[in-house]
Amino acid sequence: MTLFEYSKTNPVIVAGPCVMESYELMAEVAQTLAAIKARKGFRIIFKASFDKANRTSVNSFRGPGLEKGLTWLSDIKATFGLEVTTDIHESHQAAPVGQVADVVQIPAFLCRQTDLVVEAGKTGKIVNIKKAQFLTAADMKYPAEKVLSTGNSQIWLTERGNMLGYNNLVVDFRNIPALRQHGFPVIMDCTHAVQQPGGGVTGGNRALVKPMALAAKVFGADGYFFEVHPEPEKGLSDAANMYRLSEFEELLDTLFA
Repeated sequence: MTLFEYSKTNPVIVAGPCVMESYELMAEVAQTLAAIKARKGFRIIFKASFDKANRTSVNSFRGPGLEKGLTWLSDIKATFGLEVTTDIHESHQAAPVGQVADVVQIPAFLCRQTDLVVEAGKTGKIVNIKKAQFLTAADMKYPAEKVLSTGNSQIWLTERGNMLGYNNLVVDFRNIPALRQHGFPVIMDCTHAVQQPGGGVTGGNRALVKPMALAAKVFGADGYFFEVHPEPEKGLSDAANMYRLSEFEELLDTLFA
């Protein structure tokens, strides 16, 4: 069953903390997500980054690294029965990540990096390519073609907004149906879409996360991406736009009412 078919009756949700701050944090979030999955029947894929290699400042927290991060992710998968995903920033990370993750994520800034995208495709796993802030929906056919060149047709495309001048993103929701014309499911990244880049630490406005999700549903999104955290203000990455974990189920109830 394709994601197109699956999402009609079983919503697909990618969710988790931005970065792997600690295993304890990951387990707390995963436990909540697993409980929501059990109650609602949603397909929930746990997401967290083992290395935030694209931080604004050299002094920003990056994560535990590849080896420890994959161990933690594997434990989350086994303990809570959730599918898992994480992002890669270098080509050599694709193969080991593909041994653990159900979905390999390509960061938006790196979606044109040919070797990175090709190696992700070679894992045979679903490759979720986030649309760069500087690309049109039409231009996303080229990263998709790089994955297809490996014989892997399991591709998701993620919308997360475009740059509008300096230090601001805007979402053109017409991108969702435009991306779907490439023949692949489209995920709406509801938390990165409210970022306000720049200034040493990326800002954002989490109050807009729910409206982003509701609008994306109207435009036909096949799935939704949320970064969630028990105490977003204390988060070590994307603190301004992560959604509060205790309020997440209510958001999903509203979205899928």
